[in-house]
Amino acid sequence: MTTRIPPLESAEPWSRPALRFADSFTRELPGDSAMPTTPPYEMQSDGEIPVSESVFRMSRSVRGALWSWAVPAEHDNARLVSFCKSGAHLLGLTSEDYNDVLRNPQSAAAVWSGNKRLPGSNPWAHCYGGHQFGVWADQLGDGRAISLGQVDNGDDTWEVQLKGAGRTPYSRFADGFAVRRSSIREYLVAEHMSALGVPTSRSLSLVFTDRVVEREEPELGAVVARLAQSWVRFGSFELPASRGDFKLLRELADYVIQNYYPEELDQTQSKYIRLLQCVIERTAGMVAAWQTAGFCHGVMNTDNMSILGLTIDYGPFAFLDAYDPDFICNHSDPAGRYAFNEQPRVALWNLVRLAGPLSRLVDADPTSDASAETLEAVTQALSQFSSVYSRKYAGIMCRKLGLAPDHDNGDDMANVVQPFLDLLERGHTDYTFAMRSICDVPQLLTTSGDTELLLKRHVNSLAERSDCNRLDSKWQEDMRSFFSDVYGPRLAAQGVTDQQAALSLSASMQLANPCHVLRNWVAQDIIEQADEKGNVAYVDQALELLTTYAFAGNVPEHLKEMAERYAGPVPKWGEGLQCSCSS
Repeated sequence: MTTRIPPLESAEPWSRPALRFADSFTRELPGDSAMPTTPPYEMQSDGEIPVSESVFRMSRSVRGALWSWAVPAEHDNARLVSFCKSGAHLLGLTSEDYNDVLRNPQSAAAVWSGNKRLPGSNPWAHCYGGHQFGVWADQLGDGRAISLGQVDNGDDTWEVQLKGAGRTPYSRFADGFAVRRSSIREYLVAEHMSALGVPTSRSLSLVFTDRVVEREEPELGAVVARLAQSWVRFGSFELPASRGDFKLLRELADYVIQNYYPEELDQTQSKYIRLLQCVIERTAGMVAAWQTAGFCHGVMNTDNMSILGLTIDYGPFAFLDAYDPDFICNHSDPAGRYAFNEQPRVALWNLVRLAGPLSRLVDADPTSDASAETLEAVTQALSQFSSVYSRKYAGIMCRKLGLAPDHDNGDDMANVVQPFLDLLERGHTDYTFAMRSICDVPQLLTTSGDTELLLKRHVNSLAERSDCNRLDSKWQEDMRSFFSDVYGPRLAAQGVTDQQAALSLSASMQLANPCHVLRNWVAQDIIEQADEKGNVAYVDQALELLTTYAFAGNVPEHLKEMAERYAGPVPKWGEGLQCSCSS
């Protein structure tokens, strides 16, 4: 049976902007030998290619390759729900191009669902393996993501993927599709995380389809177009190493170094050790940003860890409601391997898995055990994770609390930051609310009014956003003492002694403490509005709130009701919401 392929898209608006594809990944790295060397779209005849459908969509073992050509499935009644302006600009599209897309939503939906193909696009799926929940899973790969190509915007290159576009050789027992609820979540959270300053993949478009997708219950489908400078993962290195294919492993490592780390690598040391060091530093920074934002990824398998230190593959993620270091956001993780407070430890464990393959490339013979010198260099590199993570975490937390960097961050962490977090944990206090509301405290401490009364009111507001079963008069007394006896003197030591200095500090603190985050109950509310109630414009409004106004107390009139609700307390129905890996 021959394979049907999407026709070329030549209608407006895509004939004018013409995205520039520069696919170095498929041009420079080995591909699936079971597929034709020529890209499928260059072989087409009347919408078909003379290759069996099973070659493109039947699960099978792929060896000696880092990718396979892929063909998106056709989707019924594709409709453009949202097109992200910041994502469009990353691809080099102008504001005029963006407006053209909005004026031609049917054409855009056809392209970003995979129903039609852009000129120059030759889609593929990545081949990789990974450790899932600590167990080696062998070959995994892009089972429901298809890369349309690497787009050169003139300054940088962004790889565009369709998530939910259909089966590939790596789909295993899954159908390759995505449902609306998970697609809405990923589309929004990637841009939200970027606005929060967390390294992340990005979003381009969200398309709804009428495809019925079988999950626990039948659901309607969607396709997300997402962007990253690279979708190479730790598992991309693990798979060839596990098979003893060190030639392929070296080709991938050299490609990553040449394309993503050329200026950072000091050639006086093994470039593979330097690559490991760079990935360690970026990963440590990423996880520090997670912890300070109260973000829980939920499924930190090695196949979900980016070689560029980006947050990718958003599945059962969550932001903390109450501050609970033991919080588990993934219903599929009852043992808590990926609990919130475990994320730094798991990141290091995953980096050790990456270090194994890279260490094989340092010595002349990759088939032999690494030399003592190589093992020492790798061990030394990995030992830096904790110090890098601690430094970056402390730097962010001190900015959030307005503590000047000219003081000792170590002392501030021990004497100011950690005691405050301990109080939040004792009271099970709303983390985002507590961090945002501390921005007001410098002004309370320097007021000419009744400081004690003002602090009491402030602590009462925290108590209202805490678990009443955990509170007692001692907690409120300890919180007031923290502000008056610990936090206040610390601010005074850095010169915050009058209202003018306090106002300036509060303003800078507000830029580090968002008032809106995409909590699970917020995401669920957006899903119900957009999917179940058909108010798809709500997605764009939520995107605007969670990006442009994530840190802003004053929002435009059309967002005020949404902003007040989503910054408010967690409703009873939203407490303890979890997602599973299947979501």
